[in-house]
Amino acid sequence: MIPGTTAGDLTCSRAGCRTKADFRIEWRNPRLHSPDRVKAWLACDDHVDYLREFLGAREFPLRVVGADAPTATEPLP
Repeated sequence: MIPGTTAGDLTCSRAGCRTKADFRIEWRNPRLHSPDRVKAWLACDDHVDYLREFLGAREFPLRVVGADAPTATEPLP
């Protein structure tokens, strides 16, 4: 879960989408962020692939977990 949110707050991060998020995409921009700095986008079933591919095309390290999964403690590579 993203700190400061409740299950009812979890809406997709895709522009214009207001669907409940089922996934959390944790990522970082290695040119700007140290390995311990992890950002998160939420994604619904319809947009998880789009958002993952958007970040992957930029070669950002990422992982996809359930929207309500505990916050990971290990850094992204």
